[in-house]
Amino acid sequence: MYIRSKPTARRLAPLVLRFTLGAAVPLFAVASAQPAAAAKGFDTEAVKKQLLSGNSDEIKKALDTIKEAGAAAKPIVPTLNVLLKKGSTTSLLVAILQTASKLEDPTSSAAIAPYVRHREKTVRQAAAKALLHTKGPDAIKALRRGLRSRDAVVRGTAAGGLGTLGAKEALPDLFAAFDHKVGEAAVSIGQLCEAESCTDFLKRVGKVPFDIMTSGLDQMLFRPPSSLNDDAKIRIIGKLRELGTAEAGKYLADVAERWPKDWSKRVKAALDAAVKAVGKGRTGSDDDDDEDDE
Repeated sequence: MYIRSKPTARRLAPLVLRFTLGAAVPLFAVASAQPAAAAKGFDTEAVKKQLLSGNSDEIKKALDTIKEAGAAAKPIVPTLNVLLKKGSTTSLLVAILQTASKLEDPTSSAAIAPYVRHREKTVRQAAAKALLHTKGPDAIKALRRGLRSRDAVVRGTAAGGLGTLGAKEALPDLFAAFDHKVGEAAVSIGQLCEAESCTDFLKRVGKVPFDIMTSGLDQMLFRPPSSLNDDAKIRIIGKLRELGTAEAGKYLADVAERWPKDWSKRVKAALDAAVKAVGKGRTGSDDDDDEDDE
C-alpha cells in the first residue's frame, strides 16, 4: 500500500510599508501596525543571553520574541545553531526547530540535519519539515537519508520536499523510495525528471495505483517547455492512450480541459486525439456487444 503524509506548506507574509504622497505619516502610525518587537528593534544580545541561559522558561520567551520579530531576528541564527548543536528537551527542541524553520537560513541546515534521525518522532518530523525551509546542500543530503527513515512522516516529507528544493541529484533515491511505496515521491519525480527518467517513471503505469501515478504525471505535463519539451509530454500522453482504461481516458480529458490556451498546440492535439481514441475504443466495444445481442 502506498503511503501519503499530509503535505506541509508555509507562507511568509511580506512586510508592507505604505507611504502617503503629499502628507506626513506620523511615526507612531507606522510603528503601531508592526509587531511590538519589530517596532522597538530586535535586541540580539538580550535574546542571545536568554537562549544560552539554560532556563527553559527564558528560552521559550526568547523563541517567542524571535518568531514575533521575523526577518529582524536573522542575527540570532548563529546562536540558534549553537543551541541545536548542544541539544535540549524534546519540547524545546521542537520549538527551536520550528523557530529556525521560520528564519529560513541555510546555515541552520547542518545543525538541524542530525535530528532527522532523532529517537523522538516529534523531533524527527519537525526537523524534516524545517529542512524544507532552511534548504541548501545540507538539507538535501539529510532529506535524501530521510527517504529511508523508519518514520513514514519523515519519508513522506523528504519525498515530497526534494522536488521543491530542485534536488535533481536525488532522483535515484526518489525512484527507490517510490518503488518501496512512498507515494509522495511521485510529485518530486515529476518535478525533477529529464526525458529519459520521465520515461522510466512511465514504466510504472498500470503497476502502481493510477491516482498515485497521476500526481507525478501532472507535474510533468504542466511543466514549462523550457523544463520538459513537447516530445517528452507527447510520449506520456501516448503511454496513457495505449493504456486505454476508463480512468486513463478520464484523466486525459481532464488534462485537455486544463491545458492553457496559449501553450503548445502539438501537445493539445495529442491530448485531443488520445481522448477521442480512448473514448472510441470503449464505444466501439459497446457497439460490438449490441450487434451480437441483435
